[in-house]
Amino acid sequence: MSSNALNRRSFLKLIGASAVAAPFLTRNLLAQSPNSVLRHACFGASGMAAADLNEIAKFKNVRIVAVADVDLSKTAEFKKRFPEAKIYQDWRQLLEKEEKNIDSVNVSTPDHMHAPIALSAMSMGKHAYVQKPLAHDLAEVRNMATLAAKKKLVTQMGIQIHSAGVYRSAVQILQQGVIGKVKAVHSWCPKSWGDPGPKPNKKDPVPEGFDWNAWLGVCEDRPFIGGGYYHPGTWRKRLDFGTGTFGDMGCHIFDPVFKGLGLQSLLTVRSEGPAPNQWNWAIDSKIHYTVKGNQLTESDILPVSWYDGAQKPPDDVLALLEGDQRPDTGSIVIGTQGVLVIPHISRPLLYPDKKFADFKYPDVPGVDHWGSFVDACVGKGKTSAHFDYAGPLTEAVLLGGVASRFPQTTLKWDSAKLRFSEKAANAFVARKYRKGWLLKG
Repeated sequence: MSSNALNRRSFLKLIGASAVAAPFLTRNLLAQSPNSVLRHACFGASGMAAADLNEIAKFKNVRIVAVADVDLSKTAEFKKRFPEAKIYQDWRQLLEKEEKNIDSVNVSTPDHMHAPIALSAMSMGKHAYVQKPLAHDLAEVRNMATLAAKKKLVTQMGIQIHSAGVYRSAVQILQQGVIGKVKAVHSWCPKSWGDPGPKPNKKDPVPEGFDWNAWLGVCEDRPFIGGGYYHPGTWRKRLDFGTGTFGDMGCHIFDPVFKGLGLQSLLTVRSEGPAPNQWNWAIDSKIHYTVKGNQLTESDILPVSWYDGAQKPPDDVLALLEGDQRPDTGSIVIGTQGVLVIPHISRPLLYPDKKFADFKYPDVPGVDHWGSFVDACVGKGKTSAHFDYAGPLTEAVLLGGVASRFPQTTLKWDSAKLRFSEKAANAFVARKYRKGWLLKG
């Protein structure tokens, strides 16, 4: 599709509407169904877990064996769809009793339980589809990628837009050097998964059928607070359970940039936004990285910036859009010979408009993200958001969360050693699991 095929300003107005459907953009792009039966278990029964389960279960060779959810009130729809499958409230019991009956799992729980569940399943040799961000803490992410490689498991992170044609097209444009050598990247999202207020000083009764202790999992014990403060509504805002706006959306928005430019090694990270309080992530983040450059970048060090909430790229960067409306969410990649805008989620745009008026955008087909996982699990093809790729991507995002705790401080990161040069920051590389939750893996 050429840039003349539609009016750019009109097109940008559609971005907000298209983003609503983004999580299921590849729903109908079915991969070839393999013949072997894949016995599958799901961790989480509603929300994103149900969405992932539905996408995986649509393949005829997949048999859903079991589900685990700490809130049994969320399992009614699962019972209707999969009457022969078993339902557990404790995910540890599912793994213990169904170890010999399952081949793969998807982990689509709140962030703090991604690693404990996935590592436990992977240690048993189960292939794993895990929602983004891969884990809550940096050390967990590294352990997941290491274990997956050691056991040669099929893995996929739930960044489904990674497999959509529009993101794949942006990757190709970057890899082909259409905008020349890349000088800087600016990425943003207007979500505000934070809470500057204090934690309510109250204790509410735990709803019937909900195992609060199991929901807390590896985190420290505390009273239950109702009204959606933790479950099921706003856990992303809470330091111990979610990873804020950046954790929610960073893996999506950084994905085509990191994939297209082959970025791996983060050198420094600096937050110029507010710090979280004792309980919750802050809003309006502004985070600046330096990343080791390569043959696709102008210099040996590439600056990459992130903005969320009310923050946005500086005016001189937005001026590169030549008066066009800034996409609601996305990235601006500045090159020596042009500018690439990657909306989330619509086709990429090139500037200056005059230079790229006749540019023929690559027609890159989408791939079913869940289908790639199913196929790979039975020996057909490979996934592209496997943990060897998704691990470093997630680490980059989580580094931003650590940096937000140290405003106006440049943190130096040693990826090989999984350590900061600043001793205080290393306290947030890994955390202790509470007593009784030190699990194999």
